[in-house]
Amino acid sequence: MTDSRLPLPDLAESPAEPFVKTQEPRLWRGEGWTAQVLKNEDDDGWAVAMIKDGEPEPALVGPWTMGRDKKNPKPLDGHAFSTLVKTASEFVRRHEQQLHATLHQRITVTAKSARITVSLDIEPDEDNPFALLSAYDEGEEGGEPLAQLRVAASFKLSRASATLWVENDFRKPAER
Repeated sequence: MTDSRLPLPDLAESPAEPFVKTQEPRLWRGEGWTAQVLKNEDDDGWAVAMIKDGEPEPALVGPWTMGRDKKNPKPLDGHAFSTLVKTASEFVRRHEQQLHATLHQRITVTAKSARITVSLDIEPDEDNPFALLSAYDEGEEGGEPLAQLRVAASFKLSRASATLWVENDFRKPAER
């Protein structure tokens, strides 16, 4: 029995070389994506990997339908590829939104008789991650900066921590 698994395509192509549109039963390229049907190593089924052009890893891997012979995968086609591109694009978009929300947090509190917006912007540097904690006045002129300081990337922004920071005259919060 031959091994019908296919290796993932080599994505190390130079940016000067555009990806060539491909339409094969187990490999489609186009619309900025590559879909490759692979043998599922966990069972007898098949999977499809969706790889955004220029990315080293698949953005999405999911099950793929068996063909009529119940041994080989159903071939990719235009409709399936379009659906996979839409699904993978949406998955990447949601992931990016979630990451942005995690790295850039904002909360408005009332402290010292004023409405103040406190933001936490995390810089996920591999060697030295940190975050900037900032406060802005919500007065008539709006958005006037009040304070900014560097804190640990693990700082937890909450209504309580923001209020405490404002009420402590923007002194550096204790590290936990």
